[in-house]
Amino acid sequence: MSSACGCESPETTDEIKEELPWYRDWHVLIPITSGISFLAGLILEWTTSSDTAEVVALVFFWIGLLLGAYTFVPGALRNLFSKRKIGIGLLMTISAVGAVILGYVEEAAALAFLYSIAEALEDKAMDRARSGLRSLLKLVPETATVIRSGMPTVVSASKIRIGDLLRVKPGERLATDGVISQGSSSLDTSAITGESIPVDVSVGDQVAAGSINTSGSIEVTASANGTDNSLTTLVSLVEQAQAERGERARLADRIARPLVPGVIVLAVLVATIGSLFGDPETWITRALVVLVAASPCAMAIAVPVTVVSAIGAASKFGVIIKSGAAFERLGSLRRIAVDKTGTLTRNQPAVTQVHAVDGVSQDAVLNVAAALEQHSTHPLARAISSAVSSTPEATEVAEEPGHGITGVLNGEPVAVGSPRWITPGTLTPAVESMEASGQTCVMVTRAGQVIGVIGVRDELRPEAPEAVRHLRDQGIDVLMLTGDNARTAHALAAIAGIDTVHAELRPEDKAREVAASVQQVPTGMIGDGINDAPALATATVGIAMGATGADAAIESADVAFTGHDLRLIPQALSHARRGRTIMNQNIILSLAIIIVLLPLAITGVLGLAAVVLVHEVAEVVVIANGLRAARVHRAQLSRQPDTVLA
Repeated sequence: MSSACGCESPETTDEIKEELPWYRDWHVLIPITSGISFLAGLILEWTTSSDTAEVVALVFFWIGLLLGAYTFVPGALRNLFSKRKIGIGLLMTISAVGAVILGYVEEAAALAFLYSIAEALEDKAMDRARSGLRSLLKLVPETATVIRSGMPTVVSASKIRIGDLLRVKPGERLATDGVISQGSSSLDTSAITGESIPVDVSVGDQVAAGSINTSGSIEVTASANGTDNSLTTLVSLVEQAQAERGERARLADRIARPLVPGVIVLAVLVATIGSLFGDPETWITRALVVLVAASPCAMAIAVPVTVVSAIGAASKFGVIIKSGAAFERLGSLRRIAVDKTGTLTRNQPAVTQVHAVDGVSQDAVLNVAAALEQHSTHPLARAISSAVSSTPEATEVAEEPGHGITGVLNGEPVAVGSPRWITPGTLTPAVESMEASGQTCVMVTRAGQVIGVIGVRDELRPEAPEAVRHLRDQGIDVLMLTGDNARTAHALAAIAGIDTVHAELRPEDKAREVAASVQQVPTGMIGDGINDAPALATATVGIAMGATGADAAIESADVAFTGHDLRLIPQALSHARRGRTIMNQNIILSLAIIIVLLPLAITGVLGLAAVVLVHEVAEVVVIANGLRAARVHRAQLSRQPDTVLA
């Protein structure tokens, strides 16, 4: 991560390391110890006036200074000399050195502690974001059944090669990408495409690693090696996107780039020119005072105090923001890309429509279907079974994977299946209309005759249109990205009020669409599945919906919502924009103080003591202003009672 101190970004590695708890992480313990030492020095200085106490207090200040400086000074110097990068960390380093030279060790210790603890918290949040990549690889089974010389053999998934013939039984995951060479079934591809309803597949269809075979046994010819498939590609995409996002400079860094060299040049000119025409000691001292006057003490806490206040307030209405950089970017968004399944929809398919032929009731159609579907684990089956209050018992039930189920009810043969297996007949217009509206159709027959059709769809969340409307009112463009079919995507988008839809996308396609959008305007991506992880990492801000969503989505995102209420989205953006405004106010105030102090320090109007006093007062003002970001409107809290954190 590119932190404000200019420290080097951790390299992305193939192995994602376990995150250490804060009490075992020296990156956090060192700043904490720095703060303890600084406070100990203050207590001794304020409570005791003896010479011994002053010496001990000075020792504590030095310990705090050295510990705090250790966390950012080496990185700042390394970036300066090896990468020619100038960050706010370098200016903090120079200011601390100047304060020490002038004998103000206490001020230097305070500066080092405040800056080091802010950066430690930021780095800790970003380290946590990387840990979610482990869950992506858990989707790949450790072993697979490969048919070699006509015999099934269990091998390590990593040893699968292109062309191997894999046998995948019901309930098993595919170990790599491939093409079905024998059998038919239904695959749960939700982890790959986000499609909530399993997809029927047969010979010749392409299948992706991580998909779950839900019904019949199939044989698949591998089209990718076990270590180089769509899931390993997901990991690579997320790692790459996170590394690129980590290089995006924060606002304080962008300000520091011209400020640091400018202040250094100014101090050198003051010392040099002044020494030529006056007392060298006087002008060198003034040059050091200039460095302290330009010390971004207020700026160093301007952003952190606002961010901490705003992030804590956001958690009260169910929005978890993982870092200061993420908060800064959240307030800049101008476009939101939304995943469909599980985000705009409930990810719980339900019966939405029933059409029956003349002389047959809708309840009769549902009862026949439920009698058969209660024997299936297919999500469509669960939706139909839950639509009836009492389910009759069918006998001689047999399931034909990828087609449907047959059985006997009250002495008559009955069957349910897709319109591609059971011809709709007179219900063809109804089927076409239902499919056009994004419903999945299930045909029902009795005694060999079609008696009805049932429509099942993953319904839109009721608050979705309101959330989209509020986003538009805020000037935010909204678009849908989904792996679902275009027909269903456009039907639901129309209800939600979304005009732009990109459907039938794989994870890499989503990431590509988001990357293209980011090049135009700051773009947020909202999703809840593993298939959304690359897009979440690619976006200006990745937002994961629901604390029960996929670990990879939640951990690779910058922001996570503890609930599923979509009205959190416009609320979170409004809150972030307000915090960003306060942050900008603090930065402007900090810069204004520096601009005012510099000429006064150069001319000798203000000495070091006066400059330090002004900085301290400025810090109090900045902190007070930053704390305003902790305020949350009561309307926000009252509208989200289910998502308030305990």
